[in-house]
Amino acid sequence: MTYARIVGTGSYLPENVMTNQDLEKLVDTTDQWIRERTGIERRHISTGETTVDLAEQAARRAIDAAGLSPRDIDLIVFATSTPDKIFPSSACILQARLDIHGCPAFDIQAVCSGFVYALSVADKFIKTGSSKKVLVIGAEVFSKIINWQDRGTCILFGDGAGAVVLEASEETGILSTHIHSDGQYEDLLRVPYGIGDGFDQVRAGKGTVEMKGNEVFKIAVNTLGQIVDETLLANNMTKTDIDWLVPHQANIRIIKATARKLRMSMDQVVVTVNEHGNTSAASIPLALDAAVRDGRIQRDQILLLEAFGGGFTWGSALIRY
Repeated sequence: MTYARIVGTGSYLPENVMTNQDLEKLVDTTDQWIRERTGIERRHISTGETTVDLAEQAARRAIDAAGLSPRDIDLIVFATSTPDKIFPSSACILQARLDIHGCPAFDIQAVCSGFVYALSVADKFIKTGSSKKVLVIGAEVFSKIINWQDRGTCILFGDGAGAVVLEASEETGILSTHIHSDGQYEDLLRVPYGIGDGFDQVRAGKGTVEMKGNEVFKIAVNTLGQIVDETLLANNMTKTDIDWLVPHQANIRIIKATARKLRMSMDQVVVTVNEHGNTSAASIPLALDAAVRDGRIQRDQILLLEAFGGGFTWGSALIRY
């Protein structure tokens, strides 16, 4: 049987850091309030770098870690909600930057679940024999779609990029992926204006994130608990089989709730939300790369990746690293 195996990881964050103390100067909030409710201490904010700029750095690091060259890549799947352009896709722009020619390259938009969706698609390409070496990226510049006067959202988000290279292998890799969505909750978390409005509202400064935080929190906790059960059942595993939880980094309270569901110590959970904030599709690959590079995650360990985002979308991936 052919598996999609992670052979390289990479990440990149803008140099500019915005702390909670910096936010105290912009909106009516405090460092203590932000830390207690979200776990976030700081976030990285682009000062001109685009989504593809960030993605290029993460991609090159992942390809280098895999011991490959860009021209070895035969598929690019790019998860983002903040593309550089309406078209061409960010994947195609990145493809040109990496001097890769001819292979398929496309974007996936599932907001915070985007990287898990992208992994799921890439896994299918490898398992069917359509691709052998796939670059999967999650990258965002959410700072560009934030209302910096809205204290309910501006404290949460940051910019960044993460990437993995998947390779076809007889060794176990991605065991299963599970992706879902339910559009009825659209008004709870969204950017309400876009092309359908002729960009008039966007030009008026209204094309920014809107969120009903309490409702999103409740649904996210319940939904992620359910997908944990679904993933374990599909693989005939128990909670004790999981070595590491690598969750979407949205809120420390949601992360802790999922860990409790798995009866896992927080020592088995990769947490970067304090350093990066919510980087949407970039958050899981950023966290994964951090834990791989510092040696916490080791070969042959079982990883559970899970995410929940606007749409609503949600998903998980169970991986033998």
